[in-house]
Parts: sequence; structure tokens; C-alpha cells
Amino acid sequence: MTACLIDTVRTHATANPKRLAVGCAETGRRWSWAELDAAIDRLAAWLVETLGPASGARVATLARNHPNMLVLQLACVRAGAIFVPYNWRLASAEIAALMEDAAPSLMFHDAEFTPPDHPARRVPMSELEALGQPGTSAPADARRGWQEPTTLLYTSGTSGRPKGVMISEENAYWGPANFANGSLVSHESVFLCDMPMFHTAGLFAAVRVPILAGGTVWISAGFDPARTIARIADPDLGITHYFSVPQMATTLWQHPDFAPEKFHGLKMYVTGGAPNPKAQVERFARAGIRFSDGFGMSETCSNFAMPVLDVERLIEKAGSCGLPLFAVQARIVDDEGGDVPRGETGELWIKGPSVTQGYWNQPDLTAKAFHDGWFKTGDAALQDDDGFYYLVDRKKDMYISGGENVYPAEVERVLAELPEVAEVAVIGVPDERWGEVGRAFVIPRAGASLSEEQVLGHCRARLARFKVPVRAIITQAIPRTASGKVQKHLLPRD
Repeated sequence: MTACLIDTVRTHATANPKRLAVGCAETGRRWSWAELDAAIDRLAAWLVETLGPASGARVATLARNHPNMLVLQLACVRAGAIFVPYNWRLASAEIAALMEDAAPSLMFHDAEFTPPDHPARRVPMSELEALGQPGTSAPADARRGWQEPTTLLYTSGTSGRPKGVMISEENAYWGPANFANGSLVSHESVFLCDMPMFHTAGLFAAVRVPILAGGTVWISAGFDPARTIARIADPDLGITHYFSVPQMATTLWQHPDFAPEKFHGLKMYVTGGAPNPKAQVERFARAGIRFSDGFGMSETCSNFAMPVLDVERLIEKAGSCGLPLFAVQARIVDDEGGDVPRGETGELWIKGPSVTQGYWNQPDLTAKAFHDGWFKTGDAALQDDDGFYYLVDRKKDMYISGGENVYPAEVERVLAELPEVAEVAVIGVPDERWGEVGRAFVIPRAGASLSEEQVLGHCRARLARFKVPVRAIITQAIPRTASGKVQKHLLPRD
């Protein structure tokens, strides 16, 4: 297979060597495009010397966000290795299982993290910049093919065994290209990355998008609402784009340091990773913040965006994940794989060059995930009369109560309208009479008083009877993955 020679860093380093490419939000250190290109070259040469060219060897990380994570990922591309960033929040036994699956040859890690016992050679992240020799580079033919995996992203494991999603440079090009096309991105764009770089939202949506466009990305160690607000408001940084999950947006809005005018410098605030409550989109939009929802996943990168410039139109379509981007085909199908009419709910299927070729070491699961080249997302969705798409829920989260389909996300959106509610999750639980009934878990806003009857009464006034949860449990925590997705399988069902 012909090696992939598309290299946006090399292009920007040649065209605009002195422009700012990457910054470290914690230390203020900056890399120009020329400096970033040289750092990648030097490390890629060391990887080729250590692993061989086009080896396909896995290079794992157990590290917090830092510009050197980007250097390592792109060095793996130039060296023909496969970058495997692990979620450092996982338990040691979970990481050990992922290492057994990927069998990495190298493990780069922060000093605060101790990798599990494994034959992989350990390399402290603090030593990364000293590896190799200045001025060296990997040969062009060290790279892997355009459609061969260069990154493995393990899914967050909201249910079952985590899956290693194989990402090629074709995927890594078209996913960010889709995002850029739908979110007003250019060489003048400045992104702030708070999302973890072991997740597609961090590595591709928040980092590789500005790298593709020739803009700038400031990489932070992680999300801290006070620091995020200060950075977005800082005119010296000039942040134009921010990506987060909806829960992070809620946290920012509720923070005492938040004021809408601090976000007015953003050209686009994009959320994804979970359905965004309509009320939240309206709140941000009416406050003068260009705020929209999109849709993507590890297996597909970016697929949908809300390229709506008119605020009233944006508010009218609040709750929609937008329209398919220019390199994406989408269908909504029934259980037999037939297209459903507009307005009806079915499973969302996607096809395009940003879609993965499958799961590492899991050919059977890969086969089940596709049908005639279409990737079956597992998400229930519908399309309105204007062609806009709406995520209804994860198909697997739907439950049947008295013969009626109930999508928890619909109930969650209604509960999110309650001013006293900070977070909510709804699941189906077994019931002798109805088969399944709903159970809501609700976190009150700080200082708010909230009762079970208040929650259920709000639902009764706005939902069909079969959709109203039987119980509402007031709690202080709802389990989430590192990317902000609710881990519903951990919520009590007995």
C-alpha cells in the first residue's frame, strides 16, 4: 500500500514557519509551525531507529494533555507506528487489559502514573524531547498507507468490553475537515483544548482541526471551569473556538466567574458527545454566544454540524445535531434496514471517508457494526421536514413500558428544563406490570431544594403517562466517563 504523504504540519511549516501552531496553556510555552515540524521529525527518526520503518508497532501513552502528546501522535504517523493513548483515569487492571489487547512496544507515561507490568519499554514523558538527534527525520517511506491504522482509540466502555477503534490518516484528515467545514474554521482560528487527548473529541475535534487548517491550538492539562473561563476571555490568547460535552457547558454557565460577554470572542462554541438540552442551546444563543451542537464518535470522527448563522434559525433548530457534513452520507433505518420516513425514529447509519474500518482484534464485532459499507451507529435519530437531524437516544438505552418505546433522552430533556436541576440521567428498570419503567437520577443545582414529587410532577405535566418515571432519586453524583458520557450501566436498577 502506498505510504500516506499528506502532512499538514509540513505544509504549514513550509508556508508559514514563524506563525504560532501550538501553545501549552499551563506554562505559556509556544511552538511555531517550524518548531513543531522539527520536533515531530526528530522524534519520528528515533521511533524508526527504535521500532523500524512502517512497523505498525503500538506506542502507548498514560499521560495528561500536553503539546508533546500531539508531537508523539504525529511522529508515530511519520514513523509508521500506531499511537495508542490510554485513559489514565482507568484502574490499573483495566489498563492492563488494554495493554494486553494492543500489545504496545513503548509506553510513554507521566511521572504520576505507574503503568501496569508489561513487556513494553517505559519512557517518561519528561524525556520525550531529548530523544533522537536535532535535524534528523524519518524517511518518507516509513509511513503507513493512507487507509491503514495510525491511531487506536479505545472507547469509553459505557457497556461491555472496550473496543480499540482503528483510525487511519484518511479518517484523521476527513473528520477534522468535516468539523472545519461546519464550524467557521480557518488559518486564523485559535482553539482551546480541554477535552482529554485519549478521546476523539480532544485529539481530533479540538487539536487536529486547527492543525489541519493552519490555525493555533492551546492545549490545557484538563478542564477547570475557572481557568477555562479566564482563558476564553483572555484577549492575548484570542480563543475563537471551543469544544466540550454538554455537561461542561452547564458547569461553565453555572460558575460564578461566568458572564456571557466573556465568551463573545468565540466564533463557535460546539458541543457533542451527548444530546444537548434544547433549553441550554437557547440560553447560550440568546446570551450572544454562537453555540451549536454536533455529532461524532470515535468510529466516525465528525459527521454533523449546525452551519446556521442566523440566531433565530439556530434557536428554532435547538436540539438538532445539524446537517450531514460534506463528506458524509447518512440514513435513518428501521430494524430491517429500510429507510424510515422523515419524522419517524430509526437507527442512524453513516458512510464516508471519516468512518473507521473497524475494531482492533475484533473482526466479528467489526462485521456486526457494518452493513453494505454503512456504519451502524447504535443511535436512535430522526430527521425533520427541513432535513435537520436529531439524536433521540442511544438505541440500546431505549426501554419498552407497556408496549410503548421510551427514549430516556426525551425525559432527560424535559427534566433539564427545571431550574433546580443540574444533571439528570434516566434508565429503564424491570417492572412486573409494565415490563419496564423509568427511573430518574437527578443532581440538584448548588443551593437548590428539589424533591422527588417536584421532579415527577414536572414530568406528568409535560409527558405522556407511560414516559413519566416511576421514581426520581435525588443524588449528588452520576457516574460519567472521562469524555463526559453518563455510564448508565453503573446506575442501580434494583
